[in-house]
Amino acid sequence: MNMDKIGVAVIGTGFGQQIHLPGFAHHHRTEVVAIHNRDLAKAKTIASTHHIPYASNQLDEILALDEVHGVSISTPPFLHYEMGKKALEAGKHILLEKPMNLNASETKALYHLAQEKNLIVTPDFEFRFIPAWQLLAEYLAQDYVGKIRLIKIDWMVASRANPDRAWNWYSRKDMGGGVLGAVGSHAFDYIYWLFGSVKRLCGYLSCAIPQRPDPNDAHRLKPVDADDSCLVMLELADGTPCQMTLSSVTYNGRGHWLEIYGEKGTLILGSSNLKDYVHGFRLMGAQKDETLQEIEIPKRLDFPQVFPDGRLAPFIRVVNRWVESIDSHQSLTPSLREGVYSQLLMDLTDQSHERRCWVDVPDLDTFLTDTR
Repeated sequence: MNMDKIGVAVIGTGFGQQIHLPGFAHHHRTEVVAIHNRDLAKAKTIASTHHIPYASNQLDEILALDEVHGVSISTPPFLHYEMGKKALEAGKHILLEKPMNLNASETKALYHLAQEKNLIVTPDFEFRFIPAWQLLAEYLAQDYVGKIRLIKIDWMVASRANPDRAWNWYSRKDMGGGVLGAVGSHAFDYIYWLFGSVKRLCGYLSCAIPQRPDPNDAHRLKPVDADDSCLVMLELADGTPCQMTLSSVTYNGRGHWLEIYGEKGTLILGSSNLKDYVHGFRLMGAQKDETLQEIEIPKRLDFPQVFPDGRLAPFIRVVNRWVESIDSHQSLTPSLREGVYSQLLMDLTDQSHERRCWVDVPDLDTFLTDTR
């Protein structure tokens, strides 16, 4: 294995500063060598605080640095495509935050560009790396529930329930805001990971809080058109029905739960933690008439280290997969291929809501090779 350090430029300093910077610092193979923010003074302050050699508000300057081998992009989604395209054209690998882009066509274009340039793009699909979720995947692979009869997903939190929370890009659909992009992107990825592809879906989006205070003038309200609740019915390729409810405006919502009901038994994975979407997951199971009981997570799946912010430990595992992919010169799962599928399902949910009907989901390989 190549044990050289991978120089990383962090593009975006919101989630990037909270999770990406410490995540790269904890991984033994990555080193943050540059920081980008549109506000140069802020970029320089962050660089000074974290002892980062380069700071710039010009992306081209960052991408021209020989010390930069890869970039992490954690800016708002509407910036991802142009930034990702520039990074790939400059020969840099990418660790890309979700949602991938504004639409699946943009994500597909980045996918093909990365293949053309022989570069790695790894999406930050953290749930694949959380111990309880990994154990669930093992139980499903062991046929614990048998043929699945019903899948039910509830992800109901209060992160945006307060109407006094200030307006920002998240409030605008055309910037990639909304609960579908924020958490639906994760849910669509783990549906594909755990259960396979989707045959068709029907979606409904709503916006319960249509105005929020202007961050520059609290007495002025700005319009909100991004969804804060989302209902989706899906029929999987094998005919299994799946129901999904997402909301960021539910006071005392039940948290995040995945229920799987099969011919042999039941598996339920969930967390009621409304303040940290990683901490607190428990897996419960029972076969046929047994009583539902918690299943102990084996030590072999534990994080080597946990942190007050639950997102950090699985992010470090995502970084590790990115490094492994770079070392092996091949896109290990999850790759941008899975990112395309997640984005495609989001597009079709929007489409279904607008048309008020079920929509068919194309085969992923067919979509990727379709030149229209």
